[in-house]
Amino acid sequence: MDLDVLLLSRLQFAFTIGFHILFPTLTIGLGLFLVVLEAQWFFRRDELAYRLLRFWTGIFALAFGVGVVSGLVLSYQLGTNWSRFSTFSGNLLGPIISYEVLTAFFLEAGFLGILLFGWHRVSPRVHFFATCMVALGTIISAFWILAGNSWMQTPAGFAIEDGRVVATDWWAAVFNPSFPYRFAHMVMACLLSTSLVVGGIAAWYLLKGVHEEFARRALSLALWMGLLAAPAQVAIGDLHGLNTLKHQPVKIAAMEALWETEAPAPFVVFAIPDQEAERNHVELSIPYVGSLILTHSLDGAVKGLKEVPPQDRPPVAIVFFAFRLMVGLGMLFVLVAVLGLWLRMRGGLYRARWFQRLCVAVSPLGFVALLAGWTVTEVGRQPWVVYGLQRTADGVSLLPAASVATTLALFLLAYTVLMTAFLIFFFRMVRRGPDYVTEPPHFQDKARTLYGQA
Repeated sequence: MDLDVLLLSRLQFAFTIGFHILFPTLTIGLGLFLVVLEAQWFFRRDELAYRLLRFWTGIFALAFGVGVVSGLVLSYQLGTNWSRFSTFSGNLLGPIISYEVLTAFFLEAGFLGILLFGWHRVSPRVHFFATCMVALGTIISAFWILAGNSWMQTPAGFAIEDGRVVATDWWAAVFNPSFPYRFAHMVMACLLSTSLVVGGIAAWYLLKGVHEEFARRALSLALWMGLLAAPAQVAIGDLHGLNTLKHQPVKIAAMEALWETEAPAPFVVFAIPDQEAERNHVELSIPYVGSLILTHSLDGAVKGLKEVPPQDRPPVAIVFFAFRLMVGLGMLFVLVAVLGLWLRMRGGLYRARWFQRLCVAVSPLGFVALLAGWTVTEVGRQPWVVYGLQRTADGVSLLPAASVATTLALFLLAYTVLMTAFLIFFFRMVRRGPDYVTEPPHFQDKARTLYGQA
């Protein structure tokens, strides 16, 4: 096997899925945000909520479209670049991916047109129902994708017949040991990332002195969402870490750069891992804290990387630093949420320009934390594509390296154009701001015959 083919195939899939995941993250979070806004409009006749709803629906549609386009190639790559992996696990993973299309995508596509173009054409009840169905579709999509990916991390409910995986218990396969934690962690990451984007744009409007009433409501809602999501993400992450320690201890060892099994284990704040020498350089650690975090005990044992052969260890440095980037940003998001609450209680939330600048600065960092987390998840699983069952090198297609390099270059070019187009339209919509011209649907008088009683 030519190593270049394996490396190039991994780089190609990492790039395409890393690009794609940004947009479902935004649509999942915005879908729930839209439901909250339309509920305020539907039940309270809050016209400002309607303006927010119309504005963020446009952003949602843009992200949804780019997400669909960028995600189409992923399933094709499973057949072209990872055909041996598909042959091995396709009997189980194929139906799970199909369920995502049959349930989530069709649900989203079926009601998206009503969400975008149904104003003044359907009743408020129907439109609100359509918004809820689109938001539900984004959650269902995450459910199936995370179920499939989690099965690759902690396979369950299967047997191997004639060298291929077959499902023996679909319930166990879908609700595999890591799935509940990873699904909750991902959904909360979507909510948190979206709250940062909404808050950042609202803060930018306040700094510019435009759309101030609109921006105040958006910033307030975003900070409430962040105040709920950021601490919850920390708690879910802790539970996820305990689950990973139980089922993937080597990944935890790489995250903490622990080479020896230790009890109690320190928390390595910073180090430069040396995989060949099997040690850390310039290490700064805190005694006992590693055990406290990972086992909730001051003297709990944490397995080291030397418990497994070198060929079964992931790239330690990548996992170690990506994990710290994710955790560090997570703590920053908690701080922003707490600061927002403190300013709100003091009555200075909309006057603190330093805090508004902070919100603008952190607005894209939720996606950075998300990509860092996925790097920990996927690189930490190596050298396995299906943990403990099939190595990544055994799942790649037997292709010429030049072919993979060519398609990788084409993807880089195409996705650069796609991202450029997205950013141009995104910033154009943000600069234009909310629509104050279009009249909202009415619930009374003549409109009763058109839209029904609310």
